This record gives sequence, C-alpha cells and structure tokens, in this order.
Amino acid sequence: MESNLFNVVLLPLALGIVMLGLGLSLTLNDFKRVINYPKAILIGLISQMLILPGVCFFIAKSFGLSPELAVGLMLLAASPGGPTANLYSHLSKGDVALNITLTAVNSLLTLFTLPFIVNFAIDYFLESGQVIPMQFKKVMEVFIIVLVPVSIGMILKSKYSNISMKLDKPVKILSALFLVFIITGVVYQEKENILSYFKMVGMASLVFNLISIGVGYYLPRIFRLEDKQAIAIGMEIGIHNGTLAIYIALTVLGNGIMSIPPAIYSLIMFFTAAIFGFVVNVKRSK
Repeated sequence: MESNLFNVVLLPLALGIVMLGLGLSLTLNDFKRVINYPKAILIGLISQMLILPGVCFFIAKSFGLSPELAVGLMLLAASPGGPTANLYSHLSKGDVALNITLTAVNSLLTLFTLPFIVNFAIDYFLESGQVIPMQFKKVMEVFIIVLVPVSIGMILKSKYSNISMKLDKPVKILSALFLVFIITGVVYQEKENILSYFKMVGMASLVFNLISIGVGYYLPRIFRLEDKQAIAIGMEIGIHNGTLAIYIALTVLGNGIMSIPPAIYSLIMFFTAAIFGFVVNVKRSK
C-alpha cells in the first residue's frame, strides 16, 4: 500500500464516509435539543472536554509512554465521540437522541478544543522542532473534510428523506468497514514496530478506555441522571472518532507513530463497549 495513496486519497475518503453517516442521522433539532437536556449535555461535555484529557495526560505519564505515543493518545482524547456510539447506545437501550445531540455539539466544539489540547501535548511531550504544531490553516482543512460531508448528510435527511433512509444503513456499514481498513493501513505502515508499540501503548489504551466509559456512566449517575442517559453518555465518552484522530496524526502532524494509539484504542473500544452494554442491561433486568 503506497503511503501517499493511503494518506491523500483513502484516509480522507474514509473520514468523509464516516462523517456523511453522522450527517444522515442529524437534524437542526439535534442542536436545539441542548435546551431539553441541559444537565446531561453539560456533564457529557465536561467529561469529554476537561476530564478525559486530564485523565489521559496522567495515564501517558504513569505508563511512561514515549513522547510520540503520548501525543497520539492525547490526540485521541481530544477527538469527539464517534457515530458508532449511537449504534452501541441503541443496542444497549440508552438515550440515542442524547447521543446524537452530544456527538453533534462535541464535533462542533472540537474545532476549537482539539488544536489547543494537541498543541499542549506536543509542547509538553516533544522537544521543540520535532513535530510542527497544528496550524489554523491545517485545522480548517480537516474540518472542511468533516463539516462538508456532515452538511450533505443533513441536507439529504432534511430535503430527501427517502434517499437518506436508503443510504443510512449502507453508509454505516461502510463506515465500520473503512475504520477496519484504516486500522489495517496504520498497522501495515508501522508493521516493523507494531508489536513493540502495542506492548508500549496497549495497556494504557485499555485503561484509558475503561476509565472513559466509567466516567461517562457513573458521573451522570452521581448527579442523578436516569440510567438511559448515563448509558448514552458512557458510550459517547468511551467511543471516540478514531478515524479523525488517525487522519490528523498522518496528514496534519505527518507522524505515523502518533496514529498507533488511536488505532489500538479503536480496536479495543468495540469489545469493551459491547461488554459495557451487556453488563448494564443485565444489571437493569435484575
């Protein structure tokens, strides 16, 4: 697989498909719904924007990750929840409407928060000059790739509902297949060192994932949100947009090693999210 073909063509295409799938599930009312869920939205955003980056920073330090792997994990922490969280929330009997609203608001706010968190991680973990920080122009390029497909999906849902309904399932399947493909591509590009990287960052990714799901579920319960909302926030906080994180690592920061933590995390989260959904539903049925 040619690195240039992968980074310049296939990876943006994959991200575009993922974000089109998100757009097909969104309406303007999903943004307005913030008024209906102020407490739940606030808890979800505080968890996503403040608690998770802080937790991730201490995990990176505690596990003694190499500078580039630490930045890669922080990049993942700064990325919004992924559209897959909506599916897992549905299967786990969570509040899917809340998931969709959180994903929509999170994806918009990330335009401002992600560069700040990633540049902080670069400044802290890497020596000056090793990696070029995220520049505003590059950030805008990324979010054009993100926002244009989302906008197209929303327009299709609003104006051509029959077409959007027909596209919804195939696009979701394509999104999942593309994520697997992207992870495979990352592993292939770093095939000579992937096992050593997995040993270095695999456990840190797992711990971060479990804490993310735990914070997402138990913090809302502490503040007396209903179980359906806690499940939704747990899925939203635990399932990140790995495709976006990998895209930024490879095309904006130009560093393959930084794409390893998002790739490993994306593999882990599918299994842990399924187990989490099973456990909360067994607990609910008792």
